[in-house]
Amino acid sequence: MTRFLLARFGSAMLVLFGVSLLVFLLIHLIPGDPVEVMLGESSQPADREALRHALGLDQALHLQLADYYRQLLVFDLGESLYSRRPITDILFERLPATLELALAGLAVAMLVAVPLGTIAATRRGSAWDLGAMSFSMIGISIPNFLMGPLLILVFSLWLGWLPVSGRDEAASLVLPALTLGTALAAILSRMLRATLLEVLGEDYIRTARAKGLSERAVIFRHALRNALLPVITLLGLQLGALLAGAVITETVFSWPGIGLLTIESIHRRDYPVVQACVLLISLGYVAVNTFTDLVYARLDPRIRFGGVA
Repeated sequence: MTRFLLARFGSAMLVLFGVSLLVFLLIHLIPGDPVEVMLGESSQPADREALRHALGLDQALHLQLADYYRQLLVFDLGESLYSRRPITDILFERLPATLELALAGLAVAMLVAVPLGTIAATRRGSAWDLGAMSFSMIGISIPNFLMGPLLILVFSLWLGWLPVSGRDEAASLVLPALTLGTALAAILSRMLRATLLEVLGEDYIRTARAKGLSERAVIFRHALRNALLPVITLLGLQLGALLAGAVITETVFSWPGIGLLTIESIHRRDYPVVQACVLLISLGYVAVNTFTDLVYARLDPRIRFGGVA
């Protein structure tokens, strides 16, 4: 188990290093000048050069990269070029909103996927199965940037039930969570249906039925518990994707989280904040996936033994 943990930790560190390097290079090589954005196009050349020197943007790219990694090693994310505030403070202000949205989206996905997948599997070939899989196909096919405006159009503009955007009240969370959780619910329900159908054909399920257990007990006490193992792995992978999907959802609903901060910082050419946001999202993705690997290895020893063979 120790070797398994070290292998997973090493691969996670390698992924984070690759992401941090790629983000640094992409941001510094794309067109645009943050100094011009900060001072305006009518600013004097001398003022732009002075600010560029003060921010260290006039240094060679490899020197900026060295300073970048030196700061990361001491967990110093620097200051925002736009607001001149510590980036750590900005992230801590925005992070709770993103976590709230991600957890709400996850809750919506589980509340929809588990009963939907279970009904589809236990009533295979019926209208319930067809309806559940049709919903799943629709949920997978509609992207967040289209689902969000559709929900706003129906529930905010036509019916007037829910706020259009912002985070001013509890009801503001409903539409972003539905947007973020619908696609995940569609994926999880299809996976749960497939695994549950496979489990229902096992010998121990037939034995449980032969003992006289009710169909409800067979499904929930025996079949569903074993069918959820592959779903846990998929859930961990998709939970990381929720953080990435939150960028689009937060932008559509003006949700003040890390995703919206990333888009705002890109518009302002605020390099350090963009780097910090992408690194934070990547860290969350890698951490969730690594934790999922550990949980699955704990539940199934064949995984960890196979991983170190």
